[in-house]
Amino acid sequence: MKNNKLFMIMLIMLVVIALVGAIALVVVMKFSDDKGAKEPTIDEVLEASVDIPQVTANLASDDYIRISFKIQTDSKKAKEELEKRDFQVKNLIIQELSEMKAEDVQGKEGQIKLQEDLKNKINGLMQEGKIVQVYITESLLQ
Repeated sequence: MKNNKLFMIMLIMLVVIALVGAIALVVVMKFSDDKGAKEPTIDEVLEASVDIPQVTANLASDDYIRISFKIQTDSKKAKEELEKRDFQVKNLIIQELSEMKAEDVQGKEGQIKLQEDLKNKINGLMQEGKIVQVYITESLLQ
C-alpha cells in the first residue's frame, strides 16, 4: 500500500515536470520568433517607398545639381503621408543643397551625409511613421 502511494506521487511529479517543460518550450518558441528582426523583401521596400522626381538646385559654390531620390518609409501609412508632404520634402532638399558646396556632395561620404541629413530632417516632419532610408537614384553635378 505504501509503495503504491509512493509510485503514484512519483508519477504525478513526472507528469507535472513534463507539462511545465512543454509549456516553457512553447513560450520560448513563441517569443523567439524572428519576424521583427527580418529584413523586408524588395517588394515590401517598394510598397513603402516614394519617388522624389528630379530636383535642380543651386549650390553655395555657384554650381548646380540635378538630383532624384527614393525615400523608404516604415509603413504604408507613412508612405501616404510622405506623398502628401512632397512639396515640403522638395523644399527641404532645396534648402539643404543650397547650403552645400560642390565638394560637399561629391564622393561617397558626401552623398551618405546628404542622405542622413535629409532622413533626419524629413523625419522631423513625419507624424505617421518614419523614414527608414533615403536613396539617391540620380545625380548630376555641374
